[in-house]
Amino acid sequence: MENKSHAMAAGTFVLVVTLMLVALAFWLTRDKGHYREWELSTHGGVTGLQPQAAVRYKGVAVGKVNAIGFDPGAPGNVLIRIAVEESTPLTATTFATLAYQGVTGLAYVLLDDSGEAQAQLAPGADGLPRLPLVTSQLGKLTEQAPELLAQINEATERINQLLSDDNQKHLSQALLNLGQATGGLAQLSVALNDLARNRLDPALAAVPALAHDASQTLQILQGTAGDVGRMAGDISQTARRLNERDGPLDRLAQGTAALAHAADTFGAATLPRVNRVTEDASRAARQLGRTATNINDNPQSLIFGAGSVPPGPGEPGFSAPAPAGHQP
Repeated sequence: MENKSHAMAAGTFVLVVTLMLVALAFWLTRDKGHYREWELSTHGGVTGLQPQAAVRYKGVAVGKVNAIGFDPGAPGNVLIRIAVEESTPLTATTFATLAYQGVTGLAYVLLDDSGEAQAQLAPGADGLPRLPLVTSQLGKLTEQAPELLAQINEATERINQLLSDDNQKHLSQALLNLGQATGGLAQLSVALNDLARNRLDPALAAVPALAHDASQTLQILQGTAGDVGRMAGDISQTARRLNERDGPLDRLAQGTAALAHAADTFGAATLPRVNRVTEDASRAARQLGRTATNINDNPQSLIFGAGSVPPGPGEPGFSAPAPAGHQP
């Protein structure tokens, strides 16, 4: 009976401890937050992502991955269901990417907001809203790895062609030619030094005398420029005096105006009067000419007037007068 009581006590103790451990685990794993479920559908791989992986928004833990499976609505796509705290500021521009924790290879879901509108995805069969899953930079690098390897192989082949035996011979010949060109440049440098000593040094010695002559010429030119400047000042002063009011040019302009006015007056008044006097004198001369002609033709007109004179004896048309007392 005593053994049974000890077994009962031991069993009760184990049961109580087990219940306490379960309660402790439940208390430690309890989550008082309010979550909202979202779905992510992607055609790419999700290597390293596991259920219960963290979900972060701009680096802040805001949820976890609930399930990973295949999308029944899009064959070949992976469907990821995540739970995100309702207080997380998700907008229409929010998108998701897969990020990796150091060198462990474990992935987590990183939510971010680019500020640019993303393509809206239709809810899945469960009616949960979906967020676009964008390929990360590491994923893009992984996708481009074959192209990078192909380019590296092509670059390696070109380097091998560049370092082939023929090209190495050509390179050696080019280096030899470069050495010969360097020797020629050294000889040219020696020749230039000789030229500088034999030709340029005398010419440089004559430069100070030439500079002295040039300085004297410059001084003469400066004096001439001063004279020209003074002459220009005198000319300017003379022009200013000529252009002054009541100056020579002004008086000449006034005299020209007066002469023009006198010419206008002569043409408008005096010249018509002279023309009339000339016409009257011409008419008088014509009349005098006619009078002289008449006197020359008929001198008797000075005695008998301008009437007709009967012909005298011996003139044509003369008829003797009848005797007195004779009646015809």
